[in-house]
Amino acid sequence: MPGQTQNLASIGLAASGTGDIASFNAVNTGTSPVVATITVTPTFANGSVNCSGPAQTFTITVNPTGQVNDPADQVVCNNAPVAAVTFGTVNTGGTTTTYAWTNSAPGIGLAASGSGNIASFTALNATTAPVVATIVVTPTFKNGGVDCVGPTQTFTITVNPTGQVNDPANQVVCNGGTTTAVAFGTLNTGGTTTYSWTNSATSIGLAASGTGDIAAFTASNITTAPVIATITVTPHFENGSVTCDGPVQTFTITVNPTGQVNDPADQVVCNGDLTTLVTFTTNNTGGTTTYTWTNSTAGMGLGRGTGDIAPLLQ
Repeated sequence: MPGQTQNLASIGLAASGTGDIASFNAVNTGTSPVVATITVTPTFANGSVNCSGPAQTFTITVNPTGQVNDPADQVVCNNAPVAAVTFGTVNTGGTTTTYAWTNSAPGIGLAASGSGNIASFTALNATTAPVVATIVVTPTFKNGGVDCVGPTQTFTITVNPTGQVNDPANQVVCNGGTTTAVAFGTLNTGGTTTYSWTNSATSIGLAASGTGDIAAFTASNITTAPVIATITVTPHFENGSVTCDGPVQTFTITVNPTGQVNDPADQVVCNGDLTTLVTFTTNNTGGTTTYTWTNSTAGMGLGRGTGDIAPLLQ
């Protein structure tokens, strides 16, 4: 009966034995192939005499389980580049380790499946909330014409939406009037949107720039024409420690000047004479000024009215 020995019992086979070798579950908990050399010695028995013959050797190579390092998760903005993903392994000693992957959200700009490393690509998200793509990668260790598939790793690529702000309504107020508070809003969800703004005309009583909503304030205009302040607001969507700016919106706060009329000249006329036409004027421009007037002495034939005062016979 032939006997055999092997130099690496860790593969799951005893160090020595006799007879045939039954099937067994190979073991390799390392990161590279383990090669066990089996030495078989034949013995011819007859007439109570054993005659040993020259040994033969063969090997049992046990490859390690395929393995892939866990890639880092990524969070990027819509239309921003995703960093290339280069898969790695701790395994050595084989022909190669290959990688196959699937993607749960092809809408981000990455195919539903593929193999090998993932090249950089432009992330896409046309929605109003973050899109989370789960990438599942499967490693295969190749050696000696045998493929050994290992456990998967998963990582995510989160694509934030572009920041967005609703367009605030324009306002028109008088000098000394109170503006309406401006509360910025967005359609985006799943993160935090903040707002920064600039103001083109600080003379109206609003700072040149700021963040967050704009509280009501007392408008100011000491000129003779409307002052138009253009407010430009920029939205910033934040999720996963990544901030994604969006397109600006602009609106205006127009502060009209206080109504003003030039002082008409006094008149003195005789009974029965015509008064002089009174044409009201103003220094204000940029709008329309109308006039209403009252008369304290109704007995002179003049009561109250609007617009210029035509000549009146006394």
